[in-house]
Amino acid sequence: MMEPVLGWTDDRVALLRRLWEDGQSASKIAAQLGGVTRNAVIGKVHRLGLAGRARGGEEAPAAAPPSKTVEIETAIAVVETQAPEPVAILAHRPAPEFPAPAPVPAPEPVALAVSQRVTIMDLRESMCRWPLGDPTTPEFRFCGARSITGLPYCTHHAEIAYQPAAERKRDRRVASFR
Repeated sequence: MMEPVLGWTDDRVALLRRLWEDGQSASKIAAQLGGVTRNAVIGKVHRLGLAGRARGGEEAPAAAPPSKTVEIETAIAVVETQAPEPVAILAHRPAPEFPAPAPVPAPEPVALAVSQRVTIMDLRESMCRWPLGDPTTPEFRFCGARSITGLPYCTHHAEIAYQPAAERKRDRRVASFR
C-alpha cells in the first residue's frame, strides 16, 4: 500500500509564507518543510506571488523570538511525523534476454604482399606508407611496397584503409551487438 505524498497543504503553505517573510533561504525552508526541494519552494513562492527579498548586506535575524522558535519547531515536528518512509527495493526485475548475435564468419586468409620494411629515411613517393610496429621503437618501419598511383598505400593496405561506407556501417552494427 502506498503512503500519501506530501503536498502543499494549507498548514505547509502557511509555514512557507512565514519562513519566507522571516527571510529564510529557500534551501532552509525546504529542509524545515521536508519532502520538498529548494526548487519546489522557489516555484511555490513564485506561484503564490510572494514579494522577493532584497539581496544585500541584510541577513535574517540571528535569533527569532522564543514564541516563533517554538511555533516553527512544532510545525517541523508535525511535518516530520507525516513524512513517508522511503520505499525499500525488495527485488529487481531480471534482465531481458536478447537474441544472441549471429556468428560472424572468420575472414578468409589473405596473401600478404612481401613488405620491404623501410625506414622514414628510405621511404619514397612511390612506396606504401603503411606504418608497421610501434613508432616509439627503433624497429619501426613502413611497408615500402609499390603504392597505387595517387594513394599513399599498396593494394593490400588500401583495402584495409579504404572500406566502402556500407561495409563500415555493417561492421559497426555487428560490433555493437558484441
